[in-house]
Amino acid sequence: MRVQDVMMGTPACCSPETNLGAATELLWNHNCGILPVVDAQQKVVGVVTDRDICVALGTRNRLPGEIAVAEVVSGQVYSCQAQDDVHAALETMARNKVRRLPVINRDGVLEGILSMDNVVLHAESASSGRGAELSHGEIVDTLQRIYGPQLPQVVRTRAAGV
Repeated sequence: MRVQDVMMGTPACCSPETNLGAATELLWNHNCGILPVVDAQQKVVGVVTDRDICVALGTRNRLPGEIAVAEVVSGQVYSCQAQDDVHAALETMARNKVRRLPVINRDGVLEGILSMDNVVLHAESASSGRGAELSHGEIVDTLQRIYGPQLPQVVRTRAAGV
């Protein structure tokens, strides 16, 4: 099974200049929890999540319309391509502890979003009578790896002796 068979192909997105009020409205209207942040060529330059926005608004004494997405965007983007095997995308999610991946083409242009929600809806039970391309067990394993314990960055750095 390929990512293109599972992904949502019409994702909402925003630019770095979008303010947090407008970004929140996009999340609400599209019933999603992540916005890929794209440049003028529609290349993904970051992502902003509902959590990022909530933390930003709770830690700044400013109105949502005064804070640009660029101020809170995560520049670290984990992504996949539509032609990738969905198992490779699940591995990327598990390794990086993320539940959603922008789907980009070879030029970095946004094509869709792959979320664990999409994956769960396409899972097949072992009792379906045929070899499941994407089993419930694989999904649970991925979710356990995503939600598994993770040391805060400060603790991890000190533990490594850095």
